[in-house]
Amino acid sequence: MAEILRVEDLTKYFATKKGTLHAVDGVTFGLREGQTLGIVGESGCGKSTLGRVILHLHQRTGGRIIFQGKDISDVTKAQLKELRKDMQIIFQDPYASLNPRMSIGDIIAEPLKIYKLCNSKEEQQKKVREIMDVVGLAERTYGLYPHELDGGRRQRVGIARALILDPKLVVCDEPVSALDVSIQAQILNLMMELQKERNLTYLFITHNLSVVKHISDHICVMYLGTLVEKSPAKKLFQHPLHPYTKALLSAIPQPKLVQKERILLKGEISSPINVKEGCRFAPRCQYCKGKCHEQTPALEEIEPGHFVACHYVRQLNEGLAAQTKC
Repeated sequence: MAEILRVEDLTKYFATKKGTLHAVDGVTFGLREGQTLGIVGESGCGKSTLGRVILHLHQRTGGRIIFQGKDISDVTKAQLKELRKDMQIIFQDPYASLNPRMSIGDIIAEPLKIYKLCNSKEEQQKKVREIMDVVGLAERTYGLYPHELDGGRRQRVGIARALILDPKLVVCDEPVSALDVSIQAQILNLMMELQKERNLTYLFITHNLSVVKHISDHICVMYLGTLVEKSPAKKLFQHPLHPYTKALLSAIPQPKLVQKERILLKGEISSPINVKEGCRFAPRCQYCKGKCHEQTPALEEIEPGHFVACHYVRQLNEGLAAQTKC
């Protein structure tokens, strides 16, 4: 499978009264066509900003964005409009992302109107009803308004609107976090079925590790704007290497019969404003040493396809210590 998206040293900074906020700082990864890359981390780690920068909803500060082999880091308004056909987003909040003054049919049809893809009103309505059927929306909802639907069906409207242009890449910005657990499963299963049918590529942003395990091929773990671990999904859950990733995985709720030690993080979260040299996780890391405060760790390939940003990762993980002299 060819690589459909690559970001290289991508950064996004915001100017604040207190200084420069490093929302996304030096992020690099690739995503292959037809696969799902999960982006996980705490609230405020920069994962949603990362997705929005890739789609040019925020203008990048630095780095490169390569889509389908073309550098789209700097594009004109006309070029960006064409890109929107192939790059879409499913927003987190189905209550806020739909225009309350528009009917469901008009909301889903809006992309078709913008790109003038239908020759008649009848053709437009036919395409809208076809995509509604695909995402599991009853035809009777065509003339309803968002406030008349529950959260699950509203999110199906958002999915239909994103897919009606047949995009290649869909950024899913926590698409199930605002939904009930039972509805979450329905939406996730729907998205996975659509991915197989349409060969969709997902950049799936979430803070829910159980969700990302279910849907992702590869996972990137973010902490305060940087990637601290990058790995195939199965390997990450079986053998996490970074102390932060281990703490995140230990927080996943388990059945009472499964005994699992919880890793409780202590200390203060570093400020993302005017970031200093050093590991950003150091104030909360129980293994922190002097070097951690003085030098920023690079994202290094520790095992095949498994990258970690930690100075002492080999010493902290049995089986890896023998592979290197530290």
